[in-house]
Amino acid sequence: MKLLSIDHIPGAEIEALGMVKGTVVYSKNFGRDFMAGMKTLVGGEIVGYTEMLNEARQIAVKRMVDEAETLGADAIVGIRYGSAEIMSGAAECIAYGTAVKVL
Repeated sequence: MKLLSIDHIPGAEIEALGMVKGTVVYSKNFGRDFMAGMKTLVGGEIVGYTEMLNEARQIAVKRMVDEAETLGADAIVGIRYGSAEIMSGAAECIAYGTAVKVL
């Protein structure tokens, strides 16, 4: 499955099959929360949160790809990501784009 953030596949004619998305809600664990609190005292990257968001994005992308495969897509174009805190200690990550068939 080809994944592109641009809205076309260079040199290819495509047929749009529809929008696809993948979402996940991820929560922080106590260990990450505690270490993040300590890290804010000295500054710098909060590695535990970076890893958490990377894991969430990977899950969201897999779910998006799975949805595209059910439509018979060859690729997904116009991919975008979003995230938001939905409650204290939990964040939503979404990946979405347009499933396409290469003609």
